[in-house]
Amino acid sequence: MSAATQVRAAFRDFETRFAGLLTGVVVQPLAPRGTELFSGVVQDEVFGPLVLFGLGGTATEILGDHAARLAPLTDHDVHDLITAPRCAPLLFGARGSAPADLEGLEQLLLGLSRMGTDLPQLADVDFNPLLTTQEGVCVLDARVRLVPRRPHDPYLRRLR
Repeated sequence: MSAATQVRAAFRDFETRFAGLLTGVVVQPLAPRGTELFSGVVQDEVFGPLVLFGLGGTATEILGDHAARLAPLTDHDVHDLITAPRCAPLLFGARGSAPADLEGLEQLLLGLSRMGTDLPQLADVDFNPLLTTQEGVCVLDARVRLVPRRPHDPYLRRLR
């Protein structure tokens, strides 16, 4: 049985089970194999936006293999951020595997940095997992949290 036939059969099964409740379906291709990474932004009250990067997936909290840099990131900061975690050799083609799309990864991190500095209401962004392959970078799961906040001048004195 072909994949298309299986999808059609599954859709008919859903229509039968959820008659009247099903408003539509989305069929997406399976993500290719690659290296699961984590990337994000958090707003620190003292330092401002921090860009995080490291090993992703289910091992993110367990292994804690990540690095952080203050935004806005420069090209050198992005390179340091990508090479800092212990998982970095996986991105450069360790043990004969294909290297990751480093340019795409750099552009994603620079974009996150820009978001963190341009949007003061951005409390945090979490891309986990972020899948990287030789062909590109794909965010498989994203979480963005916004809070009401106005930008403040760090050079103005204020009472707490």
